[in-house]
Amino acid sequence: MHEIVFISGKGGTGKTSITASFAYLLADKCVVADCDVDAANMHLLLDPVKLSEEDFYSGVVPGIDYNRCNNCGACADVCRFNAINEQDGKYAINIIDCEGCGYCARVCPSGAIIMEENNVGKYFVSNTRLKNTMVHAHLKIGAENSGKLVAKVKKEAVHAAKNNGKEFVLVDGSPGIGCPVISSLSGADFVVIVTEPTVSGFHDLKRVYELVKKFGLKAGCIINKSDLNLNITNEISCYLDEEKIVHLSDIKYDQSFSKAIIEGKTIAEYNPGIAEQLSENWTEIISHLN
Repeated sequence: MHEIVFISGKGGTGKTSITASFAYLLADKCVVADCDVDAANMHLLLDPVKLSEEDFYSGVVPGIDYNRCNNCGACADVCRFNAINEQDGKYAINIIDCEGCGYCARVCPSGAIIMEENNVGKYFVSNTRLKNTMVHAHLKIGAENSGKLVAKVKKEAVHAAKNNGKEFVLVDGSPGIGCPVISSLSGADFVVIVTEPTVSGFHDLKRVYELVKKFGLKAGCIINKSDLNLNITNEISCYLDEEKIVHLSDIKYDQSFSKAIIEGKTIAEYNPGIAEQLSENWTEIISHLN
């Protein structure tokens, strides 16, 4: 079983559209993991039907048992985040400001503050319209620890692939270089970086590849909208050669990307030419797995 992770240094490069297209080309040979839990959108293209859903807990949050509270204010005195304040004669905790350190519970003389597991979202196992299994998640607004939720989504996707004899797990990672991306890269067999020929696109490609190198992973790159700025496309190509990144392909700007999204389809379904190009890319990716 092989994990192929798709990432991009910045948003808007077409990463999710391309990942979904590979899911279309592989159909039931793969399991799809949408690890962009902060802004999940793979479901818009794959139309998943949920088979199961589970709450995800990470970190702790405090709650006050007012039957025990003697209103001494010790908790408010030690809270360095100013998350505990007196309201209408009682002390209350602002969960948004709270960092979950638990110091208030330790100093409370009456044991009135109880630290409870924090429900930060849900994760789902679904069947998609493309006949593959998809593991995806929903992170609550303002919730933290998205890296841990990504790890859970990946773990469930790998579990589903092994149980059902699937050879590939396609992971749609988050843009950028933060904790969710680091979590997505863990355990990868090959990384596909999707970029675009813009100043910010090239800059963020370099940043994200520095992260990939830290993991010692083999990587390939797809330059999407490659004809928008041929000078930067040439600069990116030279950079790929210097860093020994597999230059998988250049995909020219095509309005069918937008039209496919509007119709809820992958670009491979909508544009046979790009489907053929991505099929060739997949063959090259497979050649580097061993």
